Amino acid sequence: MRKVIVSLAPVQAGTPVDAVKLAEDVEKSVHAGAAMCHLHCRKPDGSLSPEIDYMTACFEEILKRTDVVVQASTGGVSEMDIRQRCNPLDYEKVESASLNGGSTNLGENVYINSFEDIRYCADAVYRRGILPETEVFDIGMLHNMELVGRELPFAEPKLFNLVFGHKGGMQPTPEMLCAFRSFVPADALWGVTHFGRDNWTFLAAAIALGATVVRVGFEDSAYLEEGKAAEYNYQIVEKTAALIRAMGLETAAPEEARNILHIQRKGREQASGR
Repeated sequence: MRKVIVSLAPVQAGTPVDAVKLAEDVEKSVHAGAAMCHLHCRKPDGSLSPEIDYMTACFEEILKRTDVVVQASTGGVSEMDIRQRCNPLDYEKVESASLNGGSTNLGENVYINSFEDIRYCADAVYRRGILPETEVFDIGMLHNMELVGRELPFAEPKLFNLVFGHKGGMQPTPEMLCAFRSFVPADALWGVTHFGRDNWTFLAAAIALGATVVRVGFEDSAYLEEGKAAEYNYQIVEKTAALIRAMGLETAAPEEARNILHIQRKGREQASGR
């Protein structure tokens, strides 16, 4: 039976982060069906930072409780340059990391990812044996990655995260999803993020079209149902897992996600997974 990887991005930008409470929420989320946890490098007050100490502390609390796949972000609109944004890759337990495919408008901000930035980040992840999840905000970024891939050959399978819903970027409509999906290389894996999600139909459409990964969590949307926000991330994961099962599919456990993505566990003893 086909397995869908639920990736959890549990921290809303700019909100304080308590490592223990976060770990408890992620643990419940993994039991509910999540396989991967995506964190930015933040200070306890929630602001982005080039210092990896608190991100490391958060992941260490999480890994005391669960075997979730560790994914670090190299993104986010900030004053940091690409070298500082790649500092999270130095955490020895990072198994996957975001690799941004180009520049775009994010709301009122301009999110800059030059070709030099893309090449630097791609080289940084591969030198460390980390799987890049390439975040693409419009179809042209798939072409960007094709160009960079000619200079820095990427390992297989490539993984693309198609990001919808940001002001200034692709919007979460079935038409845009189908158009975007048609340009993903045939031999690549892909998933979706629906920023500002206010319904579940878009995620259902992506799953039906073959998405390997769906990303949910407070970083992108706390919406649980119309007019109601979730109090905890695990509630969103529960609903995502129920949607996946209703479509006759299953959620992937962390070790199953590693097998699907060809990820090697880093810095930890082998465990049985969820």
